[in-house]
Amino acid sequence: MVDLKTKIHNIEFKNPVTLASGTCGFAREIADFYDPGLLGGFFLKGTTLKNRDGNAYPRLAETSSGMLNAVGLQNKGIDYFIENIYPQIKNYNTQLITNVNGSTIDDYVALTERVNELDKINAIELNISCPNVKEGGMAFGVSTAGAEKVTREVRKVYDKTLIVKLSPNVTDITEIARAVEAQGADAVSLVNTFLGMAIDAETRKPKLSTITGGLSGPAIKPIALRMVWQVANAVKIPVVGIGGIMSAADAIEFLLAGASVVQVGTALFKDPMLPVKIVNGLEDYLKHHNIQSVRELIDGLQM
Repeated sequence: MVDLKTKIHNIEFKNPVTLASGTCGFAREIADFYDPGLLGGFFLKGTTLKNRDGNAYPRLAETSSGMLNAVGLQNKGIDYFIENIYPQIKNYNTQLITNVNGSTIDDYVALTERVNELDKINAIELNISCPNVKEGGMAFGVSTAGAEKVTREVRKVYDKTLIVKLSPNVTDITEIARAVEAQGADAVSLVNTFLGMAIDAETRKPKLSTITGGLSGPAIKPIALRMVWQVANAVKIPVVGIGGIMSAADAIEFLLAGASVVQVGTALFKDPMLPVKIVNGLEDYLKHHNIQSVRELIDGLQM
């Protein structure tokens, strides 16, 4: 038997395969396909303090090597989550992590205080990197000062594991990572989507209502992998790797680059069963290479 367990701060994951926020709903949707307990965890759909309708349609566009989205954090707010969703998912045998969003620092703080009361939510993913909202979101994540301030204020009111989600739309992602680490982040997750756009040549109009949106999928994997490696070598806290994971081999590459946990996202739209296949593939890889624990892979890049 091989050991697939890994840790972020004081949270243990049964395996390093988790699902990315915004791609798996609130975990209950995945239950139609398989037991959520088969995976290490779920980074739940982005939640805000109040209801958000999101951006106007169209807000999804397929590209030749990925997907653009401009959903705009559509959700019914934290009250709805606590009253209607949390009771349905709280007993899943997996880690549940709430993705916290705000337009102002006060929003982030107030929302975090509400999530802090939920005993089955052991961590939050502080999203300071969403490129699809007109205010807040990525504005905090693209400057050191903004990232420091929102992380510092949220840290004051949150006593569980704080994971900060970083934007790749910056000059030096390691600078932002070190900044949030200094303000009390227990881990960082990266990367969020890259700002991009698509145009319909026939209509001569943008394919998204917002003109630009977030690019995810296979196209971003090499850049995401590079950034994960850079950040893992720049900070002492754990890293969650995200970006174009489409197979067990992709997930293993992120682990070798220094990620303690990986998130699968866009690939779910093609194959909802893929995360389970990645778990099985990771186990087969460890057995084939006579590696006893997945922890031996993390930051095990041969130079």
